[in-house]
Amino acid sequence: MSGVVRVRLDLSYDGSEFSGWAKQAGGRRTVQGEIEDALRTVTRSATTYELTVAGRTDAGVHARGQVAHVDLPREVWAEHRPKLLKRLAGRLPKDVRVWALREAPAGFDARFSAIWRRYAYRVTDNPGGVDPLLRDHVLWHDWPLDVDAMNEAARGLLGEHDFAAYCKRREGATTIRTLQELSLVRGDDGIITATVRADAFCHNMVRSLIGALLFVGDGHRTPDWPAKVLAAGVRDSAVHVVRPHGLTLEEVGYPADELLAARSAEARNKRTLPSAGCC
Repeated sequence: MSGVVRVRLDLSYDGSEFSGWAKQAGGRRTVQGEIEDALRTVTRSATTYELTVAGRTDAGVHARGQVAHVDLPREVWAEHRPKLLKRLAGRLPKDVRVWALREAPAGFDARFSAIWRRYAYRVTDNPGGVDPLLRDHVLWHDWPLDVDAMNEAARGLLGEHDFAAYCKRREGATTIRTLQELSLVRGDDGIITATVRADAFCHNMVRSLIGALLFVGDGHRTPDWPAKVLAAGVRDSAVHVVRPHGLTLEEVGYPADELLAARSAEARNKRTLPSAGCC
């Protein structure tokens, strides 16, 4: 569309006071709603320009490296581009920031062109609880955690699988994903950071995986248990979806510019696992 410019936005937000990314009925406060309202105001437009996002985060989940795109009329982009970033900073609430605005390369789609998303989940087992300054970003687990056991369990979940046992099903959506990284490190401050990276995530997947690993870390389950749950392919009542505030979308990865369109087309295809058997 020659009259439209696709603009990439890099942004971050504190999800504590948001009902998630996506706009919702009933007037609930959302990240998408705040940015779209601000964009409409600063461009003095009667039209709401709708955002497409790399990862639709749930209520209470934070983002440091979120990516979105918006299609703007070429004349609107040309007129407002020089001062758009600063004007958005003046209009947006303090818990959401847009850090960069630039014309996207051909074939770019914030959602479908992405080849991975990387999240961090932060938890502490400090007997005294969570530092009050970090209370909205770190989960307190009131049992001592064995990080080595958790990492052993995590290795059994890597690769391409049907993660139905760790996802909230959505009609017509696949639960097949490739988990590229799942590892945990305890920092000098005692906070354990789990790094979770995959080509995409289904609903509640990260928080369910962390819930399973916490059960291993505190000794309630053995390190082989999360992989057994995965293989069973059904939700296990012992797998808890941990609270959202410990979760942050840290970064979204994209291929080289010349591969963006092909990746977008590939990601739109519904995935299936290779058939088991001979030959």
